[in-house]
Amino acid sequence: MQIGYIGFGKMGLNMALRLKEKGHEVVGYNRSEEGREKARKEALNVVDDLNVLVEKLQSPRLIWIMVSHQGVDEVLGEIVSLLSAGDTIIDGGNCFYKDTLRRAKEIKGKGVNFLDIGVSGGPSGARNGACLMIGGEKEIAKKYIDLYKDLSAPDAWKILGESGAGHFAKMVHNGIEYGMMQSIAEGFAVIKKSDFNFDVKNVADLYNHKSVIESRLIQWLYDGFDKFGPELLEISGEVAASGEGEWTVNTAKELKVSAPAIETSLYFRKMSKGNPSYIGKILSTMRTMFGGHDVGEKNNLNKII
Repeated sequence: MQIGYIGFGKMGLNMALRLKEKGHEVVGYNRSEEGREKARKEALNVVDDLNVLVEKLQSPRLIWIMVSHQGVDEVLGEIVSLLSAGDTIIDGGNCFYKDTLRRAKEIKGKGVNFLDIGVSGGPSGARNGACLMIGGEKEIAKKYIDLYKDLSAPDAWKILGESGAGHFAKMVHNGIEYGMMQSIAEGFAVIKKSDFNFDVKNVADLYNHKSVIESRLIQWLYDGFDKFGPELLEISGEVAASGEGEWTVNTAKELKVSAPAIETSLYFRKMSKGNPSYIGKILSTMRTMFGGHDVGEKNNLNKII
């Protein structure tokens, strides 16, 4: 099918390339010229203006937005007025579900369809097959099943519910991710500190062969030890928090659900600023290996707890 694609960041560019590879006609736009040029170098069809993008799409149009949650309202404000009744917008970024509910209501009032899709798998998943969590009016969502199949890994997509359901599921997914990463980091810090002189890379490799905690996160940690060494000298011991963990914690409180593991992992990240640690280095390592996040400033090991 023909797809207008907005946003060529780490996730967006890889996803657009996968769409093209799967035979879809992609017409793309990125706010910054640098992003547009990067996409052109990958032989994507890129325009310099949203008006041109809309003009190039046949009705009913389908537009996928892949921008940061801070920029979604601005993009929607520019694009919705250019669309016609029956066109569809998909927001594939990480957005707070309450904002998604508001946007769905506003856009529906203008006759434009709106779907929210949480995408998991990082840049590599966007390129090679991601996990898609889909929310929106069921009859509209069902129109694009072939698209979900092309973008996802095998059996890695589901229509989960009405508007907001996709982003809610992704929010909780990221909260769980915080807790899982924190447990892995704390465990490996204990291993590193023990008297047994463990090879942490070797332990990570062992854990990832049919143990109960075998996982992609353990594999990414193994890859990080392989790339940066057991001391992780190039990695920051301060850990960034992108927001989704806090959304999960706050939502759990609203729903009166106890979520201490996720809440503690969020608290650790906030407190890591100015307090680097080996646990923080492990967390930052996993973040950079699966999400391409910056490794951060190098830390003096003498200061590491």
